[in-house]
Amino acid sequence: GAEGKACGELKKEKGIHRLEAMLFALDRINNDPDLLPNITLGARILDTCSRDTHALEQSLTFVQALIEKDSTEVRCVSGGPPIITKPERVVGVIGASGSSVSIMVANILRLFKIPQISYASTAPDLSDNSRYDFFSRVVPSDTYQAQAMVDIVKALKWNYVSTLASEGSYGESGVEAFIQKSREDGGVCVAQSVKIPREPKPGEFDKIIRRLLETSHARAPLLSLHRRVLEAAKRANQTGHFIWMGSDSWGSKIAPVLHLEEVAEGSVTILPKRVSVRGFDRYFSSRTLDNNRRNIWFAEFWEDNFHCKLSRHALRKGSSIKKCTNRERIGQDSSYEQEGKVQFVIDAVYAMGHALHNMHKNLCPGKVGLCPRMDPVDGVELLKYIRNVNFSGIAGTPVTFNENGDAPGRYDIYQYQIRNSTPEYKVIGQWTDHLHLKVENMLWPGGGTQLPSSICSLPCKPGERKKLVKGIPCCWHCERCDGYQYQLDEFHCKRCHFNERPNENHTSCTPIPIIKLEWSSPWAVVPVFIAIVGIIATLFVVITFVRYNDTPIVKASGRELSYVLLTGIFLCYATTFLMIAEPDLSTCSLRRIFLGLGMSISYAALLTKTNRIYRIFEQGKKSVSAPRFISPASQLVITFSLISLQLVGVCIWFIVDPSHSVIDYEDQRTTNPHFARGILKCDISDLSLICLLGYSMLLMVTCTVYAIKTRGVPETFNEAKPIGFTMYTTCIVWLAFIPIFFGTSQSAEKMYIQTTTVTISVRLSASVSLGMLYMPKVYIILFHPEQNVPKRKRSLKAVVTAATMSNKFSQKGGFRPNGEAKSELCENLETQALATKQTYVSYSNHA
Repeated sequence: GAEGKACGELKKEKGIHRLEAMLFALDRINNDPDLLPNITLGARILDTCSRDTHALEQSLTFVQALIEKDSTEVRCVSGGPPIITKPERVVGVIGASGSSVSIMVANILRLFKIPQISYASTAPDLSDNSRYDFFSRVVPSDTYQAQAMVDIVKALKWNYVSTLASEGSYGESGVEAFIQKSREDGGVCVAQSVKIPREPKPGEFDKIIRRLLETSHARAPLLSLHRRVLEAAKRANQTGHFIWMGSDSWGSKIAPVLHLEEVAEGSVTILPKRVSVRGFDRYFSSRTLDNNRRNIWFAEFWEDNFHCKLSRHALRKGSSIKKCTNRERIGQDSSYEQEGKVQFVIDAVYAMGHALHNMHKNLCPGKVGLCPRMDPVDGVELLKYIRNVNFSGIAGTPVTFNENGDAPGRYDIYQYQIRNSTPEYKVIGQWTDHLHLKVENMLWPGGGTQLPSSICSLPCKPGERKKLVKGIPCCWHCERCDGYQYQLDEFHCKRCHFNERPNENHTSCTPIPIIKLEWSSPWAVVPVFIAIVGIIATLFVVITFVRYNDTPIVKASGRELSYVLLTGIFLCYATTFLMIAEPDLSTCSLRRIFLGLGMSISYAALLTKTNRIYRIFEQGKKSVSAPRFISPASQLVITFSLISLQLVGVCIWFIVDPSHSVIDYEDQRTTNPHFARGILKCDISDLSLICLLGYSMLLMVTCTVYAIKTRGVPETFNEAKPIGFTMYTTCIVWLAFIPIFFGTSQSAEKMYIQTTTVTISVRLSASVSLGMLYMPKVYIILFHPEQNVPKRKRSLKAVVTAATMSNKFSQKGGFRPNGEAKSELCENLETQALATKQTYVSYSNHA
């Protein structure tokens, strides 16, 4: 070490095994008649002490022969010129092991154009051919290792890991390479990168474990070899929580996991593909103090390996350490396992040997030994031959270099498993450009085969989109595609088309169900029942009136207007079936025509009747002369004129907006798409419906006004009172209809309620008219025919005077059947007109 101090504890495997592997390779080359014949390779071996600064000092000895020294002022005592022995010229360097050491040495060697081949340095930085152009290596770069580890993480379905590495080129560059590859490939995120200081303070590793637990979902920390991390995890009682993934610095070594088997169980490690070199085992086992004096560190190794001392003076009294006898044998009196990089040390030496051999063949063809062109060896020329070597290595694998001096990536993948209480590293796959992993052969803490998870966020359920956490593409929050949205892709929701709704899990859209008022619905059964009863009753009245057409009661009712009114009542009942029938072009057209037509016919006939009564009695107050247009023909003309206005309005509507059926998806677009429905209906809006019935309502209101004006007419005269009660009741029905119809516009049952409300309101209006105007007459015709007879005649003046005076005096007489006064007036008018030939116009309502 520096200033003659020891470097520290002797490294038996990494130090002695690798040094002996180099000597073993040199012996094989020098004894091979086909490789560098008549040329002997030698070695100058220096200890780097695993420190880059010390390695820098040591590497200066390699370049001493290349540094010209000025000896002009140096004189011997005798006055002659000095004899200066030049150091041996080094043509190439094998090493170093650590990447940080190799980087430091490479910076010096490139200045003097000395090629360098490493057997263990894997830092990605060394692939930079612009900075380390004379550096090559027989081990793959950590870039390959990083790619292999990314592939392993993906194969295990992990996407959230932490990294843990020692400060220095190897650890930091390896982590950087992994992060770079994970970003390029995508799908893997690094929760946090933790560095282990070169000189950790007490409690540093416990602090590291606590920091790793801050992202507890990242259960798979990736780390380079560090036993103290496993010890800290054990102290923190985190056995089985972390699934470690080790780099090639861990590989398949026993030392890092000794007495920490449960903490390391399930760990996945990676190691450049290698095999044990049997020839080296035989060579190394045969080494003794007598036959291996060229290795100046071998005596120290001997003492450490066999726990003995070579010098008696080193023995202490009472010590259990014995004196070495030189009869100890490696592998017999001590444990022995070949170090993992032995194969690569041998391949590195052979790569240098093959490069020199090929260079000698080209530059010194047919010559024995070195020729002037190779004395000295040109480092630039030698580098070209090194990069072009291609031979089968000691393990049978090809040894080649790419343009950056890197060997191809070939890795074995191990898992530390405990089977039947016996821990072992088991090969579970390989990586050579592509991953081949046998997941089914893997065992996890506790002996389970179920893959542990190391993910930031659980996968979103169907119908949920990912909302990424800023800066961490592997972490997200799941948001439900709500309302009428469905999951378009992993990150987006989209609203369904207007006639569609999302399915139950919001992964696609399905057509919204179409509904209409069905005949079997309770909302249809009641109106249909009322309509059937009403039609039967209306037909019964019509048949009765036709059967007794010439009786006084029928005549007094005004037969022509009665039949018109009954036709309107019949249409009011019949339109029920149009309102419930499935909407189509014909149904919707008929609805437009007949929904308002039936009511228009009814109220036009009633309005004509009440207007006629009003005009008769207003005229009667002034004179006994008859008003104009009170004949049956005039009444029919007036009635049909009023009806025609309704038909003209409907025709104009047909021209402006032709009738058709529509599917309304907005009416029942509920907050919950599950209850959304499309309504098959006619293109009649609420406002259009009111306009359609508006003319009928206008007739109804006008009729009610005349009914109020004729309220003073005696109740036994000409149906004034029954018509009045009919109109009052009808107004109440329609006043109730308006709040019900518009008050349910936001109801989920709007279609059913409004359709039923309209139909029942129209039916009730018809039923009121039928019941109050015609049922009493039918009752008299059928059950009291004795009242359906002509009465005695009085003069017109007497009848009108009696009717007029009855408004001023309360009626004290007995009950007179409905229509009696009217019959008397009609018959009286007819008799006087025929007998006296006076110019009186008949007031009768019949032809």
